[in-house]
Order: sequence, then C-alpha cells, then structure tokens
Amino acid sequence: MFAIIGGSGMTQLSCLEISHRQIIRTPYGEPSGPLTFGKMKNEDIVFLARHGHGHTIPPHAVNYRANLWALHSLKPSHVIAVASVGGIRSDLAPGRLVVPDQIIDYTHGRNFTYFDKTDQRVTHIDFTLPYCQKTRILLLQAARNTNEAIIDGGVYAATEGPRLETAAEINRLERDGAHMVGMTGMPETALARELGLNYAAIAVVANYAAGRGTNVTGIPLKEIYTVLEQAMVGVRNILEHVVSCHGD
Repeated sequence: MFAIIGGSGMTQLSCLEISHRQIIRTPYGEPSGPLTFGKMKNEDIVFLARHGHGHTIPPHAVNYRANLWALHSLKPSHVIAVASVGGIRSDLAPGRLVVPDQIIDYTHGRNFTYFDKTDQRVTHIDFTLPYCQKTRILLLQAARNTNEAIIDGGVYAATEGPRLETAAEINRLERDGAHMVGMTGMPETALARELGLNYAAIAVVANYAAGRGTNVTGIPLKEIYTVLEQAMVGVRNILEHVVSCHGD
C-alpha cells in the first residue's frame, strides 16, 4: 500500500476511489484529519491532507509526529509527500515539478523527533541522504514513462512560515545552497526517517521565491492556486503510474 501526503493544492485526491475514512489516534495526538482509504488504479492507497481537508492548519501547527505515526502504523510500502515550494534557482519556474534530494532545516519550535524522552537511550539517525532513494527513483521513472517533465534533485529549504520570506532571506538561502523553499519539509522528512519509512517528495513550484523571476517586488498570491491546480494534473499522472506499476 502506498501512502500519499497532500499539501497546498492537494487537499484531496480526485483520482482516488474512496472506500472509507478513519480517525487514527496516536501517542502524539490526532493527525491533521481522518485518513482516507481507497483505490487508485485498483491498488490500495491511504491519503492524508497535511493541512486538514479544509486547508485550515498552518505549516508550523501541523502535528507532524501524529501524521507520520498514523501512516507508519499501516505499514505502507512507500510514503510520497506532495508539497508546494517557491523557486529560488532560475530554472525552477512556476509549474515545474521537482524530486528533491537534499534539505536544509530553518524551522524552530516544532516537535521534530520521536526520541525526545530522557528515560530512553539517546538515538541518532543517519540523515546524509534525507529522502529514500528507492522511492525517488520510482517517482522519476514514473515521470519519464508518463512524459511529465520533472527535475531530478534539488535542495529544499524548510522555513517556519506561515508568512512568505523576504527577498533578503531568499538571498541567504541561496548562499546556503538552497534551490527551493517550502514550509513543511521538516520535521516531516526527519520523522519519516526515524520511523524507517520509504519517504520521498514531489515539490510543485507554485511561484518564484521573493525577489526572483517576475516577483522582484512582490508575490501575486492569487496566481499561486491557479498554478498549483494546473501542475497537480501532472502530479496525479505520476502518482497513478507509480501506484499501478509498483503497488502491493
């Protein structure tokens, strides 16, 4: 079974034949909403809207630990996260799709680990390659097989939100080596690694980052959702192909 986490622009999965929804309680509270179960291309799928079905939970308030714990309890073969980002690198124009391979964490104050108790042994995880390479390859192969243009690799900068960044902050992120910026990549990616999940992401470029491209003096927020709506067609094509070819 594949698990899919939907972000901005994907609060529901239109190609999913829904069988039922289920609230899963965890030691870390409740997830962002009920998990939606169903079939895509005759394969079992579970879907979770990261920001809630009404897109009401801001990125800094998402219960990432509960979300990943709930999915982990179902033993999915792969977890695919869909997230919107701002493009910092010049070729990351609105509408482009990227499978990132690295991440830099600029968030603060979030519950970022399952290993925070003082009555257990200190546990470290290897985070050299933060995304599961097997899952990344599945996404890239599916994009090629469906003729969906996608970029292999890129550094995701995770910021706190919910406000967008200043142009000076984007300049700093670029100097640090970031290619795109979003608000939900961490601690989600690290928590998935702590749980041993095969986790990777599809980043949808919703806009040029502040001070980049056509957004030198501001970001036209109303245009973002139009871009996301159009780009999600390609994302769904990729997801359907991955599931149909590698579902179990």
